[in-house]
This record gives sequence, C-alpha cells and structure tokens, in this order.
Amino acid sequence: MSVGEPVLTIVVPCYNEEQVLHETTRELTRIMKELVEKNKIDQNSSILFVDDGSKDSTWRILEENHEINPYVQGIKLSRNFGHQGALIAGLETSQNYSDCVVSIDADLQDDVNAILEFIDKYHEGYDIVYGVRDKRDTDTPFKRNTALAFYKIMSNLGVNLVPNHADFRLISKRALSEFVKYQEENLFIRGIVPLLGFKQTKVYYNRKERFAGESKYPLKKMLSFALDGITSFSVVPIKLVTAFGFFLVLFGMGIAGYSLIEKLLEHTISGWTSLMISIWIVGGMQLIAIGIIGEYVGKIFKETKHRPRYTIEKNTLEQSNKNTIKEYI
Repeated sequence: MSVGEPVLTIVVPCYNEEQVLHETTRELTRIMKELVEKNKIDQNSSILFVDDGSKDSTWRILEENHEINPYVQGIKLSRNFGHQGALIAGLETSQNYSDCVVSIDADLQDDVNAILEFIDKYHEGYDIVYGVRDKRDTDTPFKRNTALAFYKIMSNLGVNLVPNHADFRLISKRALSEFVKYQEENLFIRGIVPLLGFKQTKVYYNRKERFAGESKYPLKKMLSFALDGITSFSVVPIKLVTAFGFFLVLFGMGIAGYSLIEKLLEHTISGWTSLMISIWIVGGMQLIAIGIIGEYVGKIFKETKHRPRYTIEKNTLEQSNKNTIKEYI
C-alpha cells in the first residue's frame, strides 16, 4: 500500500456498450469524485475502459469522454478477445500505476455504490474484496438454478469459488502482482483469485436490471464459460469417465455371464433389444468420453502455442490528460 491515499483504477470491459456508456461513465465518475473528496483515494485515480473489439461507437464515445473527463482512460483491443481477455488486459495494464484495482461490468447491473465499501475494506487491510450478490431476484428461474448448480458442481470438484460472485471485485497491488504470474491462456479468473491467498472479504449488494442494451452472455456463452471453468481447474471429469468405463466393463461381464447361462439352458433369447440398447448406450458413452478427453487435449494444444491473450490497438494512457474536470453529473 502506498503512502497517503491509494491510486485506484476501475477496470470496465466493454463490448458494444454505446447505449450504456454515458450513464456508466457518469455513475463511476460520481463514485470517484466522492472518494477523492473524502480523501479515500488519490486524485490521480482513473476509470479504465477496455473496448473489446466493439463494432458500434463504443470507442468513439470513450475518446470523447476522455477529452472532457480526466478520470476516463481507455484501451482498444485489436479484435474481440472475449470478456475474460478484456478484463485481463485491463488488469495487467493498470498494475504498474495502481495501488488497487476494481473490476466491474459496463451494464450497471452491479451496484457502483458498493465500490465505496470496497475501498473501506481496502483501508482496513484487505487485499481482495468480493462483490457478492445478496439475492438473484433479477435472474430467470432457469438462470438462477443453473448458476447455483454450477457453483455446487465446482465445489464438489474441489474448486474454491465464491458463490454468487462474478467479476465485481477489488484486488490490491500485491495480489494483482501475483495474479499476473498465472500465464495460462485458459485463465479462469474466478477460480484463480481465491487461490492467491492474502486477506479476503466480501461485500454484499443487490444486483439491478441491465440499464440498457442486451446481455453479452447468452445461454451458449454461459455454458461455454462453465465448461471452461470446470476443465481449467479439475481433471475429475476424466476420472469419472475412467470410473464409468470400469463400471461398463463389469456390467458387460455380467451380461456375458447371463447370456452364457441362458444359452446353456437352451432358453429362447431374441437378443435384439439388449444388443441395440448396449450398442447405443456404450456408443454414446464412448463419444462423450472422447469429447471430454478432447476438451483437455484442445486446451493443451492452445497452451503450447503461447499466443498472446490480447492485443492492444490504441491506448489513451499514452497521452497526458489531466485537465480540470468539467461538471459531469
């Protein structure tokens, strides 16, 4: 922790967020001004928006806000690297000039006022502060139940996750320095952060409806994200496939013994039904097993390439912009 007030950076991944960007900037600027006025953070703190290859006017809006608002900084990625890639780009970019970093999505569903409590916890000596949803009333029953099932599965697999926590958190400079040492391409941030150790706590808040626009996490992306999380942190699925394989072998031996006895007793056996069921069940399980193993092999294939997790095309941090802030709220 630095001497005096800490320098705070709020990292905001953005993808096609033109409808919410002005309001998000206003709300986060309000929080920054309040914290500066209360001497909770340094006046050189900033809001770092990460444009994840947006196809709308997100970057143009960020540049305009950067010109009139000294808190606003931005980096533009060369293409869409995904939410986690954009978040990592923001965290790694801000680590050298920040004492603590808060990450939050641009859609204003996470309560920006919780950041005030994040900073209080930071001053109390906490290195990591999780923003945890107090309830999931804004979710559909399907999304709520599948999310809870995901946390339960991950817990059973031995992965230490914080339930009802997404990517709304504060992380100190020293914790962030350890985080960036994890260089795997398939980086599951929600699983890595608890592994860092350090002093951790939670701040509870009520999540709101999205301010405008559409969710960037439809069902397909949610399922892909869950699969990445499971396969990035545990080999239990492969072990389960192996165990189930042994079970099928034992089951097959039982069927073989039964068939032999029936033949010796000269009982009439049609055989068609049991044969077809066996073929389809065993065939299906083989495909599932190959798919699970292939998922792990695919991750190994990606990791061996050592490709960069993101590429920055433009960066307002290369410019100096600390003019007097205009009346923005």
